[in-house]
Amino acid sequence: MINLPNLLALSRLLIAPVMFWIILTPQLFTDNGWHISWSYYTASLLFVLASVTDFFDGYIARELDQITIVGQILDPLADKMLTLAAFLGLMMVGAASVWAIYIIIVRELFITGLRTLSLSEGIDVSASLAGKVKTVAQMIAIGFLLMHWMGGELLLWIAVVLTIYSGGEYLVGFAKAYRTKETV
Repeated sequence: MINLPNLLALSRLLIAPVMFWIILTPQLFTDNGWHISWSYYTASLLFVLASVTDFFDGYIARELDQITIVGQILDPLADKMLTLAAFLGLMMVGAASVWAIYIIIVRELFITGLRTLSLSEGIDVSASLAGKVKTVAQMIAIGFLLMHWMGGELLLWIAVVLTIYSGGEYLVGFAKAYRTKETV
């Protein structure tokens, strides 16, 4: 149950609230005489470090055959907590569209519930290419928004479209797998 991939996923769970706090409290840096951009850099650095653990925990789990039920639940939960911490923080400071974040949150909660249901039913509905592209698009959008770079809002809406598409694809995959299971 405790292995390196699960520890990496757990690290994302721990980084997410710290990053969220930094996004919401940039005065932490400015009150100490630092330029506000340091809060952006710090939040971005934490986000990038946590995102890198997402790649490595999956890679290590597959390569070393350390895939566990705990990891199958913890990994997507950690991903959601990280991205939602960033998106909610950005929304709360006015750097991201409320509607875009709402759509992303609803989809992520729905798919997380569906993923849990599929695990309990013994149905394997692994992340598709669209889901992986969605994750990368969200991460790029978060990076641009955290750094207050031009084009961040456009990238956010592109991520929203990919989020909706991949959610639909996941739902169709689950429905097909569930029907197949029922007929067997």
